[in-house]
Amino acid sequence: MGEWDLLGRLLDKVQSHSTVIGKVWLTVLFVFRILVLGTGAERVWGDEQSDFVCNTQQPGCENVCYDQAFPISHVRFWVFQIIAVATPKLLYLGYVLHVIHAEKKMKERMKKQSDVDDPASLFLRRAYKVPKYTKSTGKISIRGRLLRSYVLHLVAKIVLEVVFIAGQYLLYGFTLQTRYVCVSFPCPHKVDCFLSRPTEKSVIIWFMLVAACVSLVLSVVELVYLCVKAVKECMARRQDYTVTPVTPPLTERKAFKLRDDTVLQNCVNLELERQGRKLGVNGVNEAPKNVAPENNNMGEVHI
Repeated sequence: MGEWDLLGRLLDKVQSHSTVIGKVWLTVLFVFRILVLGTGAERVWGDEQSDFVCNTQQPGCENVCYDQAFPISHVRFWVFQIIAVATPKLLYLGYVLHVIHAEKKMKERMKKQSDVDDPASLFLRRAYKVPKYTKSTGKISIRGRLLRSYVLHLVAKIVLEVVFIAGQYLLYGFTLQTRYVCVSFPCPHKVDCFLSRPTEKSVIIWFMLVAACVSLVLSVVELVYLCVKAVKECMARRQDYTVTPVTPPLTERKAFKLRDDTVLQNCVNLELERQGRKLGVNGVNEAPKNVAPENNNMGEVHI
């Protein structure tokens, strides 16, 4: 298990920058895949080639039959699978560390400029962007570019999991038979080869397959969760959108259109009367007050 320590330490750093489902995925990877592979699978497949016995004495026939039965060892295949699936997670960790370093330098510049009180420093403080990914607690807020990179690494993990599950089925299926029939040169005829502990190995194969399927389901659920969360946040931002006073909100505009015509006419009459009084004060004769409203047929009023 010593060769897994470096990968374990790197993936452990990703936990603080992942969602809850991502942390569960890492737990499944550590416990049910790496630990089982290091403690059980390597011992079960220790006699994989030495106890592969064929009923022939033809030189080279047994090696050829073993190569056909197992193009790649199950243990090496799973090691390659784990490393390939963990690679997108490590790439995401590198990008997160880059973002943290960039925003840390930005905070230091803002702090230096805040110590100076001249107008130039005020302008520079406003020119710097406020950090938006790192929180005050040191955790990462998954949004914006980080959200896109997180979704991209999830898609890569899902594709890799599907490829390796399909590859395992195409290479040697999901179970091992006790007898393997080999027909290939330099074997002179059909040769029966026998595997060691095929039932125990089949159990390990199914266990690793179930762990891979669980990891695949967790990645799909996490992808759906992030998409739904992003849509909800987008809808919440639209609902919290405040309209400027020049353009009233939609509800107020509808209420304004539904007002009674008499109320609008009264408002217009009051405004005309107010403007008429102002003109009368400035030396212009006021309009007669005894004239009925229906006789005031004004074609155009300039206020």
